[in-house]
Amino acid sequence: MGWIPLPVGVENFEDLIQTGYYFVDKTLFIRELIDMKGKVNLFTRPRRFGKTLNMSMLRYFFEMGKADNAELFQGMKIMDAGEEYLAHMGKYPVISISLKSMKQLTYDDAFYCLQEELAREFKRHDELLPRLLYEEDREKYLRFIGRKAETKEYLDSLKFLSECLFQCYGRKAIILIDEYDVPLENAYFSGFYDKMVSVIRALFESALKTNDNLEFAVITGCLRISKESIFTGLNNLKIMSITSRTYAEHFGFTPEEVEQILRDYGLEDNLKIVKQWYDGYRFGESEVYNPWSVINYVDSCYHDKKAFAKPYWSNTSSNSIVKNLIEQADISLKQEIERLIEGGTIEKPIHEDITYDDMNSTQDNLWNFLFFTGYLKKISERQEGETIYMEMAIPNSEVRYVYKNAVLRWFEERTEKKELKPLYESLLNGKADELAEILSENLMETISFYDYQESYYHGFLAGMLKNIGNYIVQSNRESGNGRPDILVRYPSVRGKAVIIEIKVSKTYQGMEEKCDEALNQIEEQKYEEALRQEGYRDILKYGVAFYRKECMVKLAE
Repeated sequence: MGWIPLPVGVENFEDLIQTGYYFVDKTLFIRELIDMKGKVNLFTRPRRFGKTLNMSMLRYFFEMGKADNAELFQGMKIMDAGEEYLAHMGKYPVISISLKSMKQLTYDDAFYCLQEELAREFKRHDELLPRLLYEEDREKYLRFIGRKAETKEYLDSLKFLSECLFQCYGRKAIILIDEYDVPLENAYFSGFYDKMVSVIRALFESALKTNDNLEFAVITGCLRISKESIFTGLNNLKIMSITSRTYAEHFGFTPEEVEQILRDYGLEDNLKIVKQWYDGYRFGESEVYNPWSVINYVDSCYHDKKAFAKPYWSNTSSNSIVKNLIEQADISLKQEIERLIEGGTIEKPIHEDITYDDMNSTQDNLWNFLFFTGYLKKISERQEGETIYMEMAIPNSEVRYVYKNAVLRWFEERTEKKELKPLYESLLNGKADELAEILSENLMETISFYDYQESYYHGFLAGMLKNIGNYIVQSNRESGNGRPDILVRYPSVRGKAVIIEIKVSKTYQGMEEKCDEALNQIEEQKYEEALRQEGYRDILKYGVAFYRKECMVKLAE
Protein backbone atom coordinates (compact mmCIF):
# COMPACT_ATOMS: atom_id res chain seq x y z
CA MET A 1 0.00 0.00 0.00
CA GLY A 2 1.02 3.62 -0.48
CA TRP A 3 1.64 5.90 2.46
CA ILE A 4 -1.65 6.64 4.21
CA PRO A 5 -1.40 9.68 6.50
CA LEU A 6 -1.58 8.85 10.19
CA PRO A 7 -4.08 10.68 12.41
CA VAL A 8 -1.60 12.39 14.74
CA GLY A 9 -3.75 14.57 17.00
CA VAL A 10 -6.95 13.92 14.96
CA GLU A 11 -9.78 13.30 17.44
CA ASN A 12 -12.87 13.95 15.30
CA PHE A 13 -14.17 10.70 13.79
CA GLU A 14 -15.77 12.35 10.76
CA ASP A 15 -12.58 14.28 9.91
CA LEU A 16 -10.50 11.12 10.29
CA ILE A 17 -12.67 9.06 7.92
CA GLN A 18 -13.42 11.72 5.31
CA THR A 19 -9.81 12.90 5.09
CA GLY A 20 -8.62 9.35 4.57
CA TYR A 21 -6.42 8.90 7.62
CA TYR A 22 -5.31 5.45 8.73
CA PHE A 23 -7.93 4.05 11.11
CA VAL A 24 -7.68 1.17 13.53
CA ASP A 25 -11.24 -0.14 13.62
CA LYS A 26 -12.67 0.15 17.15
CA THR A 27 -16.33 0.16 16.10
CA LEU A 28 -17.16 -3.05 18.00
CA PHE A 29 -16.99 -0.80 21.07
CA ILE A 30 -20.49 0.27 19.93
CA ARG A 31 -21.72 -3.33 19.89
CA GLU A 32 -20.44 -4.05 23.39
CA LEU A 33 -21.96 -0.82 24.71
CA ILE A 34 -25.37 -1.82 23.33
CA ASP A 35 -25.03 -5.39 24.63
CA MET A 36 -24.03 -4.36 28.16
CA LYS A 37 -26.91 -1.86 28.48
CA GLY A 38 -25.18 0.26 31.09
CA LYS A 39 -27.15 3.35 32.06
CA VAL A 40 -24.13 5.45 33.07
CA ASN A 41 -20.79 4.07 31.89
CA LEU A 42 -17.49 5.45 33.17
CA PHE A 43 -14.34 4.45 31.27
CA THR A 44 -11.03 5.30 32.90
CA ARG A 45 -7.86 5.03 30.84
CA PRO A 46 -4.52 6.88 30.78
CA ARG A 47 -4.19 10.03 28.72
CA ARG A 48 -3.88 9.65 24.94
CA PHE A 49 -5.36 6.15 24.77
CA GLY A 50 -8.10 6.95 22.26
CA LYS A 51 -10.88 8.05 24.59
CA THR A 52 -11.76 11.24 22.71
CA LEU A 53 -11.79 9.58 19.28
CA ASN A 54 -14.02 6.80 20.61
CA MET A 55 -16.44 9.35 22.05
CA SER A 56 -16.56 11.15 18.71
CA MET A 57 -17.23 7.80 17.02
CA LEU A 58 -20.15 7.18 19.39
CA ARG A 59 -21.65 10.57 18.59
CA TYR A 60 -21.52 10.03 14.83
CA PHE A 61 -23.01 6.54 15.14
CA PHE A 62 -25.93 7.30 17.46
CA GLU A 63 -26.82 10.91 16.63
CA MET A 64 -30.03 11.60 14.77
CA GLY A 65 -31.08 14.38 12.46
CA LYS A 66 -27.75 16.00 11.57
CA ALA A 67 -26.86 13.86 8.55
CA ASP A 68 -26.84 10.26 7.39
CA ASN A 69 -23.60 9.11 8.93
CA ALA A 70 -23.88 5.52 7.73
CA GLU A 71 -21.32 6.19 5.00
CA LEU A 72 -18.72 7.00 7.68
CA PHE A 73 -18.96 3.42 8.92
CA GLN A 74 -18.91 1.64 5.58
CA GLY A 75 -16.53 -1.33 5.59
CA MET A 76 -16.19 -1.30 9.36
CA LYS A 77 -16.81 -4.17 11.76
CA ILE A 78 -19.98 -2.70 13.27
CA MET A 79 -21.70 -2.87 9.86
CA ASP A 80 -21.40 -6.67 9.94
CA ALA A 81 -22.47 -7.00 13.58
CA GLY A 82 -26.16 -7.48 12.82
CA GLU A 83 -29.33 -5.50 12.30
CA GLU A 84 -30.05 -5.33 16.04
CA TYR A 85 -27.06 -2.98 16.34
CA LEU A 86 -27.55 -1.01 13.14
CA ALA A 87 -31.13 -0.29 14.30
CA HIS A 88 -29.58 2.14 16.81
CA MET A 89 -27.66 4.13 14.19
CA GLY A 90 -28.86 7.72 13.88
CA LYS A 91 -31.75 7.24 16.31
CA TYR A 92 -30.91 9.41 19.34
CA PRO A 93 -30.32 13.05 20.20
CA VAL A 94 -26.75 13.28 21.53
CA ILE A 95 -25.23 15.76 23.96
CA SER A 96 -21.44 15.74 23.70
CA ILE A 97 -19.09 17.86 25.78
CA SER A 98 -15.40 17.70 26.65
CA LEU A 99 -13.90 19.10 29.84
CA LYS A 100 -10.30 18.68 28.70
CA SER A 101 -9.74 22.43 28.20
CA MET A 102 -10.47 23.28 31.85
CA LYS A 103 -6.82 23.63 32.88
CA GLN A 104 -6.77 27.21 34.12
CA LEU A 105 -4.94 28.56 37.16
CA THR A 106 -8.03 30.12 38.74
CA TYR A 107 -11.53 28.86 39.42
CA ASP A 108 -13.13 31.76 37.51
CA ASP A 109 -11.11 31.04 34.38
CA ALA A 110 -11.85 27.31 34.60
CA PHE A 111 -15.58 27.97 35.06
CA TYR A 112 -15.49 30.31 32.06
CA CYS A 113 -14.15 27.42 29.95
CA LEU A 114 -17.09 25.30 31.13
CA GLN A 115 -19.45 28.09 30.05
CA GLU A 116 -17.77 28.19 26.64
CA GLU A 117 -18.05 24.42 26.17
CA LEU A 118 -21.72 24.41 27.12
CA ALA A 119 -22.43 27.42 24.87
CA ARG A 120 -20.94 25.53 21.91
CA GLU A 121 -23.09 22.47 22.61
CA PHE A 122 -26.28 24.51 23.00
CA LYS A 123 -25.44 26.33 19.76
CA ARG A 124 -24.85 22.99 18.00
CA HIS A 125 -28.49 22.14 18.77
CA ASP A 126 -29.90 25.60 17.97
CA GLU A 127 -32.51 24.05 15.66
CA LEU A 128 -34.42 23.43 18.91
CA LEU A 129 -35.01 27.12 19.62
CA PRO A 130 -38.06 27.76 17.38
CA ARG A 131 -39.54 24.40 18.43
CA LEU A 132 -39.49 24.97 22.19
CA LEU A 133 -43.00 25.38 23.53
CA TYR A 134 -42.35 27.86 26.32
CA GLU A 135 -40.91 31.35 26.09
CA GLU A 136 -39.00 30.96 29.36
CA ASP A 137 -37.27 27.85 27.95
CA ARG A 138 -36.25 29.78 24.84
CA GLU A 139 -34.94 32.63 26.97
CA LYS A 140 -32.99 30.22 29.17
CA TYR A 141 -31.61 28.46 26.09
CA LEU A 142 -30.42 31.78 24.69
CA ARG A 143 -28.74 32.64 28.00
CA PHE A 144 -26.63 29.50 27.68
CA ILE A 145 -25.68 30.35 24.10
CA GLY A 146 -24.78 33.89 25.17
CA ARG A 147 -22.85 32.69 28.26
CA LYS A 148 -25.17 34.82 30.38
CA ALA A 149 -26.88 32.15 32.46
CA GLU A 150 -26.66 32.38 36.23
CA THR A 151 -24.14 30.14 37.97
CA LYS A 152 -26.87 27.97 39.48
CA GLU A 153 -28.39 27.46 36.01
CA TYR A 154 -25.16 25.92 34.75
CA LEU A 155 -25.39 23.23 37.41
CA ASP A 156 -28.37 21.60 35.67
CA SER A 157 -27.54 22.72 32.12
CA LEU A 158 -27.12 19.19 30.71
CA LYS A 159 -30.41 18.07 32.21
CA PHE A 160 -32.14 21.14 30.73
CA LEU A 161 -30.68 20.47 27.28
CA SER A 162 -31.82 16.83 27.39
CA GLU A 163 -35.34 18.03 28.34
CA CYS A 164 -35.34 20.38 25.35
CA LEU A 165 -34.21 17.58 23.05
CA PHE A 166 -36.94 15.26 24.31
CA GLN A 167 -39.53 17.99 23.92
CA CYS A 168 -38.61 18.38 20.24
CA TYR A 169 -37.74 14.82 19.17
CA GLY A 170 -39.62 12.63 21.64
CA ARG A 171 -36.47 10.58 22.22
CA LYS A 172 -34.27 10.36 25.29
CA ALA A 173 -30.78 11.74 24.91
CA ILE A 174 -27.39 10.05 25.00
CA ILE A 175 -24.93 12.14 27.04
CA LEU A 176 -21.21 11.91 26.30
CA ILE A 177 -18.78 13.59 28.72
CA ASP A 178 -15.11 13.36 27.76
CA GLU A 179 -12.16 13.84 30.17
CA TYR A 180 -14.39 14.55 33.14
CA ASP A 181 -11.52 14.56 35.64
CA VAL A 182 -9.27 17.13 33.91
CA PRO A 183 -10.87 20.08 35.77
CA LEU A 184 -10.51 18.15 39.05
CA GLU A 185 -6.83 17.36 38.54
CA ASN A 186 -6.16 20.94 37.49
CA ALA A 187 -8.11 22.33 40.44
CA TYR A 188 -6.21 20.10 42.85
CA PHE A 189 -2.81 21.34 41.71
CA SER A 190 -4.06 24.94 41.39
CA GLY A 191 -5.66 25.17 44.83
CA PHE A 192 -9.44 25.28 44.26
CA TYR A 193 -10.32 21.58 44.33
CA ASP A 194 -13.29 21.76 46.73
CA LYS A 195 -14.97 24.50 44.72
CA MET A 196 -14.60 22.62 41.44
CA VAL A 197 -15.80 19.33 42.95
CA SER A 198 -19.04 21.04 43.97
CA VAL A 199 -19.68 22.24 40.42
CA ILE A 200 -18.89 18.93 38.70
CA ARG A 201 -20.90 16.97 41.29
CA ALA A 202 -24.00 19.14 40.80
CA LEU A 203 -23.65 19.03 36.99
CA PHE A 204 -23.40 15.23 37.01
CA GLU A 205 -26.12 14.64 39.60
CA SER A 206 -28.74 16.55 37.66
CA ALA A 207 -27.79 15.05 34.29
CA LEU A 208 -27.12 11.46 35.31
CA LYS A 209 -29.02 10.74 38.53
CA THR A 210 -32.38 12.52 38.37
CA ASN A 211 -32.83 12.80 34.60
CA ASP A 212 -35.88 11.05 33.11
CA ASN A 213 -34.75 12.10 29.63
CA LEU A 214 -31.50 10.16 29.69
CA GLU A 215 -31.15 7.11 27.40
CA PHE A 216 -27.64 6.34 28.60
CA ALA A 217 -24.39 8.17 29.29
CA VAL A 218 -20.72 7.51 28.58
CA ILE A 219 -18.09 9.31 30.61
CA THR A 220 -14.34 9.07 30.12
CA GLY A 221 -11.46 10.13 32.29
CA CYS A 222 -8.05 9.18 33.52
CA LEU A 223 -9.04 8.29 37.08
CA ARG A 224 -12.04 6.87 38.84
CA ILE A 225 -12.94 9.56 41.35
CA SER A 226 -14.74 8.13 44.37
CA LYS A 227 -18.51 8.10 44.28
CA GLU A 228 -18.61 10.11 47.47
CA SER A 229 -16.92 13.11 45.88
CA ILE A 230 -18.51 13.23 42.41
CA PHE A 231 -21.05 10.48 41.74
CA THR A 232 -22.99 10.82 44.98
CA GLY A 233 -25.89 8.39 45.08
CA LEU A 234 -25.46 7.43 41.45
CA ASN A 235 -26.46 3.79 41.79
CA ASN A 236 -26.69 3.19 38.04
CA LEU A 237 -22.97 3.86 37.46
CA LYS A 238 -20.89 1.10 35.80
CA ILE A 239 -17.16 1.63 36.05
CA MET A 240 -14.71 0.13 33.56
CA SER A 241 -11.20 0.87 34.77
CA ILE A 242 -7.95 -0.62 33.51
CA THR A 243 -8.56 -3.57 35.85
CA SER A 244 -11.89 -4.46 34.16
CA ARG A 245 -11.99 -7.27 31.63
CA THR A 246 -14.94 -5.81 29.72
CA TYR A 247 -14.19 -3.31 26.93
CA ALA A 248 -10.46 -3.96 27.47
CA GLU A 249 -9.43 -4.03 23.80
CA HIS A 250 -11.32 -0.89 22.70
CA PHE A 251 -8.86 1.66 24.10
CA GLY A 252 -5.24 1.42 22.96
CA PHE A 253 -3.85 -0.95 20.32
CA THR A 254 -3.73 -4.71 20.72
CA PRO A 255 -0.56 -6.62 19.64
CA GLU A 256 -2.39 -7.84 16.53
CA GLU A 257 -3.36 -4.28 15.59
CA VAL A 258 0.20 -3.01 16.05
CA GLU A 259 1.62 -5.85 13.94
CA GLN A 260 -0.89 -5.00 11.21
CA ILE A 261 0.03 -1.30 11.30
CA LEU A 262 3.73 -2.14 10.95
CA ARG A 263 3.00 -4.51 8.06
CA ASP A 264 0.90 -1.87 6.32
CA TYR A 265 3.80 0.59 6.47
CA GLY A 266 6.57 -1.92 5.72
CA LEU A 267 7.97 -1.65 9.24
CA GLU A 268 7.78 -5.29 10.37
CA ASP A 269 11.47 -5.19 11.35
CA ASN A 270 10.69 -2.41 13.84
CA LEU A 271 8.38 -4.51 16.01
CA LYS A 272 11.01 -5.18 18.67
CA ILE A 273 11.75 -1.48 19.26
CA VAL A 274 8.03 -0.58 19.20
CA LYS A 275 7.32 -3.29 21.76
CA GLN A 276 10.19 -2.18 24.02
CA TRP A 277 9.13 1.45 23.97
CA TYR A 278 5.34 1.50 23.71
CA ASP A 279 3.94 -1.90 24.81
CA GLY A 280 3.54 -3.24 28.32
CA TYR A 281 0.11 -2.05 29.42
CA ARG A 282 -2.54 -4.50 30.57
CA PHE A 283 -6.21 -3.57 30.59
CA GLY A 284 -8.09 -6.41 32.24
CA GLU A 285 -6.29 -9.42 30.77
CA SER A 286 -5.54 -7.74 27.42
CA GLU A 287 -2.07 -6.62 26.38
CA VAL A 288 -2.18 -3.04 25.08
CA TYR A 289 0.19 -0.63 23.32
CA ASN A 290 0.07 3.13 23.74
CA PRO A 291 -1.77 4.22 20.56
CA TRP A 292 -0.56 7.83 20.60
CA SER A 293 3.08 6.79 20.71
CA VAL A 294 2.72 4.03 18.10
CA ILE A 295 1.06 6.42 15.65
CA ASN A 296 3.70 9.09 16.22
CA TYR A 297 6.53 6.59 15.86
CA VAL A 298 5.20 5.12 12.61
CA ASP A 299 4.66 8.66 11.30
CA SER A 300 8.30 9.49 12.12
CA CYS A 301 9.38 6.61 9.85
CA TYR A 302 8.02 8.31 6.71
CA HIS A 303 11.49 9.41 5.57
CA ASP A 304 13.57 7.02 7.65
CA LYS A 305 12.42 3.50 8.43
CA LYS A 306 15.08 3.28 11.14
CA ALA A 307 13.95 6.44 12.96
CA PHE A 308 14.82 6.48 16.66
CA ALA A 309 12.05 5.76 19.16
CA LYS A 310 11.14 8.83 21.21
CA PRO A 311 9.06 9.45 24.35
CA TYR A 312 6.00 10.89 22.59
CA TRP A 313 3.55 10.21 25.44
CA SER A 314 5.71 11.82 28.12
CA ASN A 315 5.71 15.05 26.12
CA THR A 316 1.90 15.26 26.25
CA SER A 317 0.99 13.98 29.70
CA SER A 318 1.06 15.80 32.98
CA ASN A 319 3.82 14.26 35.05
CA SER A 320 2.82 16.03 38.26
CA ILE A 321 1.99 12.73 39.97
CA VAL A 322 5.47 11.28 39.34
CA LYS A 323 7.00 14.55 40.50
CA ASN A 324 4.86 14.43 43.65
CA LEU A 325 5.99 10.90 44.42
CA ILE A 326 9.67 11.72 44.07
CA GLU A 327 9.47 14.96 46.05
CA GLN A 328 7.86 13.14 48.99
CA ALA A 329 10.12 10.10 48.88
CA ASP A 330 11.80 8.92 52.06
CA ILE A 331 14.72 6.47 51.97
CA SER A 332 12.56 3.34 51.64
CA LEU A 333 10.44 4.88 48.90
CA LYS A 334 13.57 6.02 47.03
CA GLN A 335 14.77 2.43 47.07
CA GLU A 336 11.45 1.33 45.56
CA ILE A 337 11.72 3.94 42.81
CA GLU A 338 15.29 2.79 42.11
CA ARG A 339 14.09 -0.80 41.90
CA LEU A 340 11.36 0.14 39.42
CA ILE A 341 13.67 2.18 37.19
CA GLU A 342 16.16 -0.69 37.15
CA GLY A 343 13.41 -3.02 35.86
CA GLY A 344 12.22 -4.53 39.14
CA THR A 345 8.74 -4.73 40.66
CA ILE A 346 6.94 -3.53 43.77
CA GLU A 347 3.79 -4.83 45.47
CA LYS A 348 1.19 -2.40 46.83
CA PRO A 349 -2.45 -2.50 47.97
CA ILE A 350 -4.73 -1.23 45.21
CA HIS A 351 -8.10 0.43 45.63
CA GLU A 352 -10.05 2.39 43.05
CA ASP A 353 -12.10 4.72 45.24
CA ILE A 354 -9.72 7.65 45.44
CA THR A 355 -9.86 11.41 45.18
CA TYR A 356 -7.19 13.94 44.35
CA ASP A 357 -7.52 15.04 47.96
CA ASP A 358 -6.26 11.59 48.95
CA MET A 359 -3.14 11.80 46.83
CA ASN A 360 -0.78 12.93 49.54
CA SER A 361 -2.45 11.25 52.51
CA THR A 362 -0.42 8.04 52.16
CA GLN A 363 2.30 6.78 49.85
CA ASP A 364 0.02 3.87 48.93
CA ASN A 365 -2.43 6.38 47.42
CA LEU A 366 0.34 7.82 45.26
CA TRP A 367 1.14 4.34 43.94
CA ASN A 368 -2.58 3.95 43.14
CA PHE A 369 -2.54 7.16 41.13
CA LEU A 370 0.56 6.03 39.24
CA PHE A 371 -1.04 2.69 38.41
CA PHE A 372 -4.36 4.03 37.15
CA THR A 373 -2.76 6.85 35.13
CA GLY A 374 -0.48 4.52 33.17
CA TYR A 375 2.85 5.04 34.94
CA LEU A 376 2.85 1.46 36.27
CA LYS A 377 1.51 -1.81 34.89
CA LYS A 378 0.11 -4.92 36.52
CA ILE A 379 2.39 -7.96 36.71
CA SER A 380 0.20 -10.05 39.03
CA GLU A 381 -2.34 -9.64 41.82
CA ARG A 382 -3.48 -11.47 44.92
CA GLN A 383 -6.12 -11.01 47.58
CA GLU A 384 -5.43 -11.08 51.29
CA GLY A 385 -8.53 -10.66 53.41
CA GLU A 386 -10.36 -7.66 51.98
CA THR A 387 -7.29 -6.13 50.35
CA ILE A 388 -6.09 -6.68 46.78
CA TYR A 389 -2.32 -6.44 46.35
CA MET A 390 -0.89 -5.63 42.94
CA GLU A 391 2.63 -6.43 41.81
CA MET A 392 3.61 -3.58 39.49
CA ALA A 393 6.42 -2.50 37.18
CA ILE A 394 7.19 0.36 34.81
CA PRO A 395 5.48 -0.53 31.50
CA ASN A 396 8.16 0.34 28.97
CA SER A 397 11.15 2.49 27.99
CA GLU A 398 8.97 5.51 27.27
CA VAL A 399 7.55 5.65 30.80
CA ARG A 400 10.95 4.84 32.32
CA TYR A 401 12.14 8.02 30.58
CA VAL A 402 9.48 9.98 32.50
CA TYR A 403 10.76 8.68 35.84
CA LYS A 404 14.39 9.36 34.95
CA ASN A 405 13.65 12.91 33.84
CA ALA A 406 11.55 13.58 36.93
CA VAL A 407 14.40 12.30 39.13
CA LEU A 408 16.96 14.46 37.33
CA ARG A 409 14.81 17.59 37.60
CA TRP A 410 14.12 16.88 41.26
CA PHE A 411 17.83 16.41 41.97
CA GLU A 412 18.72 19.63 40.15
CA GLU A 413 16.09 21.58 42.08
CA ARG A 414 17.19 20.08 45.40
CA THR A 415 20.83 20.80 44.63
CA GLU A 416 20.08 24.44 43.76
CA LYS A 417 18.37 24.92 47.15
CA LYS A 418 21.11 23.26 49.18
CA GLU A 419 23.81 25.10 51.04
CA LEU A 420 26.83 23.65 49.28
CA LYS A 421 29.48 26.10 50.46
CA PRO A 422 31.11 23.44 52.75
CA LEU A 423 31.38 21.11 49.73
CA TYR A 424 33.07 23.75 47.61
CA GLU A 425 35.43 24.80 50.40
CA SER A 426 36.52 21.23 51.11
CA LEU A 427 37.11 20.61 47.39
CA LEU A 428 39.22 23.75 46.88
CA ASN A 429 41.14 23.36 50.14
CA GLY A 430 42.19 19.74 49.73
CA LYS A 431 40.03 18.33 52.56
CA ALA A 432 39.44 14.89 51.10
CA ASP A 433 37.81 13.26 54.13
CA GLU A 434 35.39 16.14 54.60
CA LEU A 435 34.55 16.07 50.88
CA ALA A 436 33.81 12.33 51.03
CA GLU A 437 31.51 12.77 54.04
CA ILE A 438 29.48 15.53 52.35
CA LEU A 439 29.13 13.54 49.14
CA SER A 440 28.05 10.41 51.03
CA GLU A 441 25.38 12.38 52.90
CA ASN A 442 23.99 13.74 49.64
CA LEU A 443 24.10 10.33 47.98
CA MET A 444 21.72 9.05 50.64
CA GLU A 445 19.11 11.51 49.39
CA THR A 446 19.42 10.68 45.68
CA ILE A 447 17.70 8.10 43.51
CA SER A 448 19.95 6.03 41.27
CA PHE A 449 18.68 4.66 37.97
CA TYR A 450 21.90 3.50 36.35
CA ASP A 451 22.45 0.54 38.64
CA TYR A 452 25.30 2.51 40.20
CA GLN A 453 27.28 2.79 36.98
CA GLU A 454 30.01 5.37 36.63
CA SER A 455 27.74 7.58 34.50
CA TYR A 456 25.33 7.92 37.44
CA TYR A 457 28.07 9.10 39.82
CA HIS A 458 29.52 11.35 37.16
CA GLY A 459 26.18 13.10 36.72
CA PHE A 460 25.68 13.28 40.47
CA LEU A 461 29.04 14.94 41.14
CA ALA A 462 28.84 17.28 38.16
CA GLY A 463 25.39 18.38 39.36
CA MET A 464 26.67 19.07 42.86
CA LEU A 465 29.49 21.23 41.50
CA LYS A 466 27.40 23.05 38.90
CA ASN A 467 27.01 26.24 40.96
CA ILE A 468 30.48 26.55 42.42
CA GLY A 469 30.61 30.31 42.15
CA ASN A 470 33.17 31.79 39.78
CA TYR A 471 34.69 28.46 38.78
CA ILE A 472 34.23 26.72 35.43
CA VAL A 473 33.10 23.08 35.64
CA GLN A 474 33.85 20.88 32.60
CA SER A 475 32.95 17.22 32.17
CA ASN A 476 34.98 14.83 29.99
CA ARG A 477 36.89 17.70 28.42
CA GLU A 478 39.88 16.80 26.24
CA SER A 479 43.03 17.21 28.29
CA GLY A 480 46.44 15.55 28.05
CA ASN A 481 46.27 12.05 26.57
CA GLY A 482 42.72 11.33 27.66
CA ARG A 483 39.65 12.76 29.28
CA PRO A 484 39.48 13.43 32.99
CA ASP A 485 35.98 12.95 34.34
CA ILE A 486 35.59 16.46 35.76
CA LEU A 487 37.73 19.61 35.64
CA VAL A 488 37.04 22.56 37.93
CA ARG A 489 39.12 25.65 37.28
CA TYR A 490 39.22 29.36 38.00
CA PRO A 491 39.00 31.53 34.84
CA SER A 492 42.37 33.09 35.72
CA VAL A 493 45.47 30.87 35.82
CA ARG A 494 46.34 32.57 39.12
CA GLY A 495 43.48 30.64 40.69
CA LYS A 496 43.09 26.93 41.38
CA ALA A 497 42.35 24.01 39.08
CA VAL A 498 40.91 20.68 40.23
CA ILE A 499 41.12 17.35 38.40
CA ILE A 500 38.62 14.67 39.47
CA GLU A 501 38.71 11.05 38.30
CA ILE A 502 35.82 8.78 39.29
CA LYS A 503 35.83 5.02 39.81
CA VAL A 504 33.15 2.59 40.97
CA SER A 505 34.00 -0.21 43.39
CA LYS A 506 32.20 -3.55 43.49
CA THR A 507 32.72 -3.76 47.27
CA TYR A 508 32.95 -1.40 50.19
CA GLN A 509 36.42 -2.73 51.01
CA GLY A 510 37.67 -2.04 47.48
CA MET A 511 37.02 1.70 47.55
CA GLU A 512 40.54 2.70 48.60
CA GLU A 513 42.08 0.64 45.81
CA LYS A 514 39.77 2.36 43.32
CA CYS A 515 40.83 5.79 44.63
CA ASP A 516 44.47 4.84 44.02
CA GLU A 517 43.56 3.57 40.56
CA ALA A 518 41.93 6.90 39.76
CA LEU A 519 44.99 8.87 40.96
CA ASN A 520 47.30 6.64 38.93
CA GLN A 521 45.19 7.28 35.84
CA ILE A 522 45.50 11.05 36.36
CA GLU A 523 49.28 10.68 36.38
CA GLU A 524 49.60 8.13 33.57
CA GLN A 525 47.32 10.06 31.25
CA LYS A 526 49.03 13.37 32.14
CA TYR A 527 45.72 15.14 32.70
CA GLU A 528 47.42 18.10 34.39
CA GLU A 529 49.82 18.76 31.51
CA ALA A 530 47.41 20.94 29.53
CA LEU A 531 46.60 22.92 32.68
CA ARG A 532 50.32 23.48 33.35
CA GLN A 533 50.81 24.67 29.79
CA GLU A 534 47.97 27.14 30.22
CA GLY A 535 49.78 28.54 33.25
CA TYR A 536 47.98 26.94 36.21
CA ARG A 537 50.28 26.19 39.14
CA ASP A 538 47.87 25.40 41.97
CA ILE A 539 46.38 22.08 40.80
CA LEU A 540 44.51 19.62 43.04
CA LYS A 541 44.08 16.01 41.93
CA TYR A 542 41.37 13.82 43.42
CA GLY A 543 40.66 10.15 43.06
CA VAL A 544 36.99 9.54 43.97
CA ALA A 545 35.56 6.08 44.51
CA PHE A 546 31.89 5.17 44.95
CA TYR A 547 30.18 2.08 46.25
CA ARG A 548 26.39 2.34 46.25
CA LYS A 549 25.64 5.29 48.58
CA GLU A 550 29.18 5.49 49.97
CA CYS A 551 32.01 7.70 48.79
CA MET A 552 35.77 7.80 49.44
CA VAL A 553 38.07 10.59 48.27
CA LYS A 554 41.87 10.67 48.12
CA LEU A 555 44.00 13.69 47.30
CA ALA A 556 47.23 13.26 45.33
CA GLU A 557 50.23 14.28 47.40
